[in-house]
Amino acid sequence: MMDTKNIKTKFFNNRKVAENYFFMTFLNGSNLIIGLLLYPYLIRVLGKDAYGTYIFIFSNIQFFVIFVSFGFAVPALKKISLAPDDNAKKSQTVSEVFTAKIYLFALCAIVLALLIFTIPFVRENAIFYIIIFTSLLIEILFPVWYFQGIQKMRFVTYVNLSWRILTIPLFFIFIKSPADLLTYTLIVTLLPVAGSIFTFFYLQIKEKIQIRFVRLVDLKPIFADSVPFVWRSAFGILKKESVTFIIGTFFDMNSVAIYDLANKIINIPRLITYSVNSALFPKVIKNYSLESVKRIIKYETVIGLVISVLVALLGYWAVLILGGKAMLAAYPLAVILSFTIYSWLIVGCYVEFVFIPQNKYYFVAKNQLVALVSFLLLSAIGLMISKNITVLVAAYTLSHLVEIIYCRYLIKKYRML
Repeated sequence: MMDTKNIKTKFFNNRKVAENYFFMTFLNGSNLIIGLLLYPYLIRVLGKDAYGTYIFIFSNIQFFVIFVSFGFAVPALKKISLAPDDNAKKSQTVSEVFTAKIYLFALCAIVLALLIFTIPFVRENAIFYIIIFTSLLIEILFPVWYFQGIQKMRFVTYVNLSWRILTIPLFFIFIKSPADLLTYTLIVTLLPVAGSIFTFFYLQIKEKIQIRFVRLVDLKPIFADSVPFVWRSAFGILKKESVTFIIGTFFDMNSVAIYDLANKIINIPRLITYSVNSALFPKVIKNYSLESVKRIIKYETVIGLVISVLVALLGYWAVLILGGKAMLAAYPLAVILSFTIYSWLIVGCYVEFVFIPQNKYYFVAKNQLVALVSFLLLSAIGLMISKNITVLVAAYTLSHLVEIIYCRYLIKKYRML
């Protein structure tokens, strides 16, 4: 009887964490499931080359995303989590991040224009670059970190799921051949942008957030707080997107499509783990305890290793169902990539529950720099031995394991646990 009472008490005390985790996981899960259900149709109708071209351009635009997001999310999330009921502080935080991103978006637009005029491939596909570039508006108008901080991920889930569902019939109506790649790009880009515009007005009307422009000189503090995190994002995304960029540049778009499928397979188990640390963050940051952090790390280690075993057992059939025999080369890539989930979980624990609470922001950036350098070195050595995309994927995965080793080195050196 006592055990039951304890369980009820724990659940009641952590119901917001549970709700946040549920909606974040449900959002990722529903997006992934819808994407996987559509994938067999899209890869066959658009073809591997056209679909690979979209993935390559989308990957290029992610470098702009790094710049516009600028690592603002973590410091802003911390501020919102510590003052979820202070409307003045929330309005100030949202306004500062919004204004800073507007300035950065304008700079990115200038850079994209220069690239269109100077690089033949970008010029030939300018319309695709411009359309996908508009997705940066989502970064500006839809502050997911705000809803995470006030623990209202229910709203984020409803908005994102709505536009995803709306896209489904549009694909079957308008996407019939590789010639429809432009239409596909418009659908997957503009509907989410519309959702972000709705959210922007929702913040002001329903949440009573007063968004105003902030003078550039007054933005210095948030830029200073965000620098370690922009480096973290820059190094992390540069490493991630470099795999696609190298494959697209030195191999072919068919190989890009195969690598993309391997990533999609890994996204199936990743959806379960993706939101764990983010959902726990507001609760952990308020009631910080090193013992609870150690306990979280132990649980997530087991989860990560179990997932790798499941991918090895079931990944082959997942590739066969989604892509057919022509895409079976994605299976070994998926098995190798599965170990990045373990790294994602453990490094996420170190960053969010050790480095950030102890204000060791620059450790976050240093860790990603070490990972990026190790990836580039391992890739260069591997490609000299064998020109194969498996070498790149292996180098990418090993660089994740280097992250864990380096984080543990820092923690031990500075006695942080």
